[in-house]
Amino acid sequence: MLTRLQAFVSSGVHVIVLLALSDQGRPSYDARNAAAIAAMGCPVFACTPDQFPDLMATALKRDDVWAWAAARDIALVRAGDVGS
Repeated sequence: MLTRLQAFVSSGVHVIVLLALSDQGRPSYDARNAAAIAAMGCPVFACTPDQFPDLMATALKRDDVWAWAAARDIALVRAGDVGS
């Protein structure tokens, strides 16, 4: 999976990874995979269903998704993160 994803990123595909949310609204994900994907330069984070349309608009306009998340105080997974 990671090799294939890296090929997409290397070819110029803009990848955004949305983490699953538990029933309690907490991100639920594999920390190693998330950190590896973040190391590829992809934004990796969770957002609520209410935030999703604005996220999609930001991504489709090719605006800065990192800045979008930061402006909403959304924590992004970083390359060195190992805990979920």
